[in-house]
Amino acid sequence: QLQFVESGGGLVQPGGSLRLSCAASGGILDPFAVGWFRQAPDKEREAVSCLSRSDGRTYYADSVKGRFTISRDNAKRTIYLQMTSLKPEDTAVYYCAATLEPYVCTETRSFGSWGQGTQVTVSS
Repeated sequence: QLQFVESGGGLVQPGGSLRLSCAASGGILDPFAVGWFRQAPDKEREAVSCLSRSDGRTYYADSVKGRFTISRDNAKRTIYLQMTSLKPEDTAVYYCAATLEPYVCTETRSFGSWGQGTQVTVSS
């Protein structure tokens, strides 16, 4: 089974940018749809973005649409989340995960191979 390690989080000011990376090990990424999820204090884990395995179909939560971009590099076995125009409400622990298709991005419990997460804090 795949294992993931997230990185790239940190403290940024509102309006700033971060690029998160998720390195996979234990297998190739090609067969899987991949996603980024986040969990803020006192809230449930929510889907941020998902990317299908081959056809480029994406999902973005309404709260991040137009600001975040998900991508993948199967050769590098890495998933990325480019985050721009960050807002305080983006503060959360961000996780990556994978699942076989077909899938629904918002059905977070169907995803396996979760990483440990990376903290993103947006504050002045």
